[in-house]
Amino acid sequence: MTSHLKTVIVLPHSGLVALRRVINKASKDNTRVNARITAGQVRLIDSDGTQIGVKPLQEALALARTRGLDLIEIAAQANPPVCKILDYSKYRYEQEKKIRESRKKQKAGLLKEVRFKPHIGAHDLDTKIKHIGEFIAAHDKVRITVIFRGREMQHRDLGMKLLDTIKERLTLTAAVEQAPLADRNRLVMTLIPKH
Repeated sequence: MTSHLKTVIVLPHSGLVALRRVINKASKDNTRVNARITAGQVRLIDSDGTQIGVKPLQEALALARTRGLDLIEIAAQANPPVCKILDYSKYRYEQEKKIRESRKKQKAGLLKEVRFKPHIGAHDLDTKIKHIGEFIAAHDKVRITVIFRGREMQHRDLGMKLLDTIKERLTLTAAVEQAPLADRNRLVMTLIPKH
């Protein structure tokens, strides 16, 4: 009678989470490396960027192994596929860094919100309109919200006058995307930059 022993590795919770992250990253990455490359011949590029030329896959893998590096498929759609001799972990780090940098530079028209009360002083109004002008100059949408509390709800006309004043003072730089809209105890208007 033979007994089958199974090896069970017990990880603490934090180790399990880290292991899941590694598995998820590996499953999302479709870059072909070393033995996962399926082409018969590859156009080989050295780690310093010099072109070695078209080589059989086995020869390219052997060259990468002798240098202690990986063979990474850079352009799979080319004929023959372009492969580069690099350290795979360094390559992945560089790719993730490029993605992070591109995300930082992306700006998808942010929505800023400026809130007012119906009884606002002239100087405070000027300051807030100046901020709205800065947001519009930065090509952001601006949601202007007038909030009413208690008995102020009976004087919505004051809020409409306030929104009209803001609209008039910003007519050169901003256009109204959403006209003033009543929502419970608020009046909301959205401005967008004029092109």
